[in-house]
Order: sequence, then C-alpha cells, then structure tokens
Amino acid sequence: MDMAENIPPTAEAPALVVKNVSHSFGENRALSDVSLEIPRGRFVVLLGLNGAGKSTLFALITRLYDNVTGEIRIFGEDIRRRAMAALQRLGVVFQSRTLDLDLTLKQNLLYHCALHGISGREARKRTERALEIVGLADRAKEKVRNLSGGQARRVEIARSLLHQPSLLLLDEPTVGLDIGSRESVIQIVRSLVEKEGLGVLWATHLFDEVQPTDLVVVLDKGRVLFTGSVPELLSETRTQSVSDAFRKLTGTEELAA
Repeated sequence: MDMAENIPPTAEAPALVVKNVSHSFGENRALSDVSLEIPRGRFVVLLGLNGAGKSTLFALITRLYDNVTGEIRIFGEDIRRRAMAALQRLGVVFQSRTLDLDLTLKQNLLYHCALHGISGREARKRTERALEIVGLADRAKEKVRNLSGGQARRVEIARSLLHQPSLLLLDEPTVGLDIGSRESVIQIVRSLVEKEGLGVLWATHLFDEVQPTDLVVVLDKGRVLFTGSVPELLSETRTQSVSDAFRKLTGTEELAA
C-alpha cells in the first residue's frame, strides 16, 4: 500500500495517514520511521506483540504525545496544525478502562456528550442510539460496576461514537475478555465498518482477530515490517497463516497467546 504524501483536507483524503513518525522515551526508541495508511471504511489490524509500540502510536495519533517528527493526518487534517478539526473526526477506545463505575451507563454517556458540547435532547438521542448499537439499551439505568468486562467494553465503544466520528482507534480492546465477549466486541466494530462506513484501526496481538478481508500492518519493535492485505502478507512470506507470517517477519519463535 503506497503512503500518501502531503494530502490536503479533501473528501478523497484517507481516514488516517501516518508518515515517517518516530518517537523516543529518553534513550528508548519506541517508534522508528513509522508510516501507514487507513483507507476510509476499512478494517485495518495493527498487529504486534506487547511492547511493539502500538500504544505509543495511538498516543501520538490522539495527541496525548506530540509527534515532533513526521506527519499525522486525519482525513487530510494535520493533527499538529489543525488538532481540533482532526480529532473531532476521531473516536478512541483505549486499552485501560475509563468509565465511572458508580454512574449508570446513560450517565457516563451523557457526561461524555457534555464534554463534546452536546446537551439536551440531542445528547439523549445520541446516547440511546449508541447503546442500541452495542446491544445495551435495556441496561441504560444500571451502574457500570454491575457489568461484565465485555459489556463495559461495549459501553466504551458506545461512548466513542457519541460525537459521530468517521474513524475509530481501538487499542487491544479485547484484552482480558472471554471468547464470547471478544466475539461480541469484534462483531460490533466490524458492523460499524460495514453499515456505517467507519474506518477502523484495531490494535491487537491476537492473530485470530484477523480476517482474510482485512488490511494488516505488522509492527515490531517500533518498526513497520509489512502493510497490505492478508493475501499479500501470506504471499510475501510464503506462509499459510497470519501467525506463521508474523513469526517469519519478526523472527519470533513463540506465538502470541
């Protein structure tokens, strides 16, 4: 997949372009000259083991860290020059849980709406719709602490949709979930791609979360080793599975659990 260069903020711009981005923590180089592209309306898997740099990349895209090298654009908007315009198109589900356990699902979402300047009838409408999308509308008045881990993750996905983004970033969203909850979360997000046309960057170390129709970015020790379709990944590495392809690219002998 070719990296776009100097893309203006037009209707044709990809959902996300990361170009030649590096980042260090003191002497520790977390990312080295990372480039990738997320097309509109596609499910893209950022595949890497723990410590590969996935969370650091997400922190740069969301402006938790400042990218001092390279370029990051969301729908053509440079996140350093036009941060507000860029980030308003972006929804994020971080790996760490951030819901208020003592508020109800509805209260958590209404509070998030208020942070985005959405209030009154519109906030209630969006909250109800978001909970319907994740299959939790009937539990709107329950406190978050009564939910299972998978249900709480679904609420976080609902929260990420409230300001109607066009691109979702999800950082290891299924970590710690049982098989049924994992499948439910994945299906909800894939449905958003299919039905709503959202672009998705899904960071994971779990090979079975990759489907043949996905685009894949392999990240290892802060470097992008591959970007393209699953068939291209298997062809380039002359392997029969994503796990074998990953192992061959990275030189790792043990597979992620």
